[in-house]
Amino acid sequence: MRSVPEGFVVPNFGPAPAAAAASGRTRTEVAGGGSSGDTGPRKLALICSKGNLDMAYPGLILGNAAASEGVEVHVFFTFWGLDIVNTKTNGNLKFTMVGNTAMHMNELGRIKPGLEHRSMPQIMGRIPGMTKFATWMMKKQIAELDVPDVPDFLDLMQAAGVHMYACRMTFDMMKLIEADMHPGVEGVISATDFIEISENAQTIFI
Repeated sequence: MRSVPEGFVVPNFGPAPAAAAASGRTRTEVAGGGSSGDTGPRKLALICSKGNLDMAYPGLILGNAAASEGVEVHVFFTFWGLDIVNTKTNGNLKFTMVGNTAMHMNELGRIKPGLEHRSMPQIMGRIPGMTKFATWMMKKQIAELDVPDVPDFLDLMQAAGVHMYACRMTFDMMKLIEADMHPGVEGVISATDFIEISENAQTIFI
């Protein structure tokens, strides 16, 4: 059994999983000790603030995975993250090498083992057409894993009961209309509204 380091506070992630529930132990006790004292339903709040292709998927994957585990999920799309639920942009999100020091190409390992782990020189991101190529490559790799594209992923999340919202300030700033939003977006709300909705939730900012 894992032990929790002294002074470490285990977050409350809701009810214990089936194995722990069957043994009568809480999720925290299974982790190594203590008790959260809260057995309420699990709740997750995701704040998506980036509109790049590689920043769209983390929120979508986490939200969908949580919903499949029975977690109540609320997603707030703000600033450039609004491009994820804007039907005029979400099918054409881009991936750029510029400013991305973690960018590397797995295919280079076929040329020389080890190259697949080397970061690509930033100067390459300034080559005309490189963003288009990098975006195509990432979409190809995602498709090979049978992961749906962004619009289809939003459909899955809507079907799974994920609650999605657009940021009112960003919505007004970009002069959008509600018809621009994916049908799964339940409303255009303020940051204050989302704070109230996400009360007692585990919150992740992306």
